[in-house]
Amino acid sequence: MTSTMERAFGQGPDNAEQGPREPLLRMTWTDPITGAHGYLVVHTSVSGLSTGGTRMRAGCTVSEVEDLARGMAAKTAVFDLPVGGAKGGIDFDPKDPRAIGVLERFCHAMRPWLDTHWVTAEDLGVPQHLIDDVFARLGLQQSYHAAIGRSENPERTLQRVRTALNAPVSGGFLLGDVVGGYGVAQACIGTMHAHEWVPADTTVAIQGIGTMGGGAAWYLHEVGVRVIAVADAAGTLYCADGLDIPTLLDLRDGYGEIDRTRVPAHVEQLPRAAVIGVAADILVPAAISYAITSDNVDQVAARVVVEAANAATTPDAEASLIGRGIPVVPDFVANAGAVAWAWWVLLGQVGDDPEDSFLRLRTEMLAKVALLVERWLLDRVPPRQTAGELVAAHHNASALVDPVAVPVLVIP
Repeated sequence: MTSTMERAFGQGPDNAEQGPREPLLRMTWTDPITGAHGYLVVHTSVSGLSTGGTRMRAGCTVSEVEDLARGMAAKTAVFDLPVGGAKGGIDFDPKDPRAIGVLERFCHAMRPWLDTHWVTAEDLGVPQHLIDDVFARLGLQQSYHAAIGRSENPERTLQRVRTALNAPVSGGFLLGDVVGGYGVAQACIGTMHAHEWVPADTTVAIQGIGTMGGGAAWYLHEVGVRVIAVADAAGTLYCADGLDIPTLLDLRDGYGEIDRTRVPAHVEQLPRAAVIGVAADILVPAAISYAITSDNVDQVAARVVVEAANAATTPDAEASLIGRGIPVVPDFVANAGAVAWAWWVLLGQVGDDPEDSFLRLRTEMLAKVALLVERWLLDRVPPRQTAGELVAAHHNASALVDPVAVPVLVIP
């Protein structure tokens, strides 16, 4: 295992307006059994803590994980969370029967960080229940272990986390499985409010129907929005009048893929890449990073892009979209609901009633997205620029505080 320390762990940002230019830490791990590579990138640290999920996919690179860690740092800043940003990634196929062993060995190697500094969770290819099972086998109980261990009463905090993650919500889901998608749905609804679009007349196309995309589809369908296209690894499903989202979600397997043998006959089955070119009011890339690139950006026919996947749009593609008058609501706002909620739970700021969580997330997401989209509509300021200014404001406020006077984060 090799690592490069870019600066002392816990040191403040290089520039209060932009945050650190370089991550605090890049670490590469090699699995002794399969030869797979895993990566940990810690971008920022607050009170010695950083947060960010662990993903697994064939082709995952350290540069991808670094982009994601930077995005996590932006998410925690936008939502004023008392924690820095990090990310883990493993270059391995999550469908391979050896994947669980690879994940467990990765977590074992990263244990010094997971024990005290890095709070991780689910991400692409790694569902929450799976990483929690791995943590339990390592004697760490739950993936939020580093934060739980700092609390005044770890057992009480652990129980609060488990209760929140497993709280039942409408549709037969668990709160922890859908809260991120709920946040994305609210980002879409905030976009609709700013444009004064009526839900029943608004169309949405979603790339990805797993935890994030599926949750977003469910909650948009609930308020009457027409979700006209969803895509998974097998292709794109399309219906101009709106898809029956509850039925399609029931047809998913454990990898978020829909059983095509049971799809209603009136639903068109198109190639996987077709979802990018669907003429919808909102396009929600909710699957892989770098879904919209210079190679396919000209196909985008939506009026707005709301990023549910991390780093869903490459910088050059986003510049092209902005030039065509298509704003992009960035991932570090639109899909930050899951991490914001997790820390509200850890800090005891939301109760065990899911409606408390939904109310807080809805209120904060609608306000932030309204600011981004209304500024775009009035002055053509790209949403990412406005969101970046929120990050800068957080860094500036932090820079004004005497670090000697700041107490260590206390979790009740």
